[in-house]
Amino acid sequence: MSEQQFDRFVEQVEEALDQVVTTGSDQQLFVASYLNGHFSLQVARALNEKNYCLTQLDLTMQESLSLAFRNRELEGEDQRQVEKLWQSLLRENCQSSVRSSA
Repeated sequence: MSEQQFDRFVEQVEEALDQVVTTGSDQQLFVASYLNGHFSLQVARALNEKNYCLTQLDLTMQESLSLAFRNRELEGEDQRQVEKLWQSLLRENCQSSVRSSA
């Protein structure tokens, strides 16, 4: 994936997470905000390393979330909602960012 495609993916995910602020419930806002913290950190690391691979970003996100969950930062249902949101954002925006950069 090119740097431009990676940047577009990041923008789309950030836009989707920001949209929750205006349209989401309190629970959706909590989940999106929690995920956004992990996402921002992992994206910053990827950009610093010039690693524009979504597969690697997904792996580092999974590792970050798994560590947080093992540390009991969230309860079971909240964990599932965060994981579900991440997978949804990854799936929806991965395809879109590649198409829009082509």
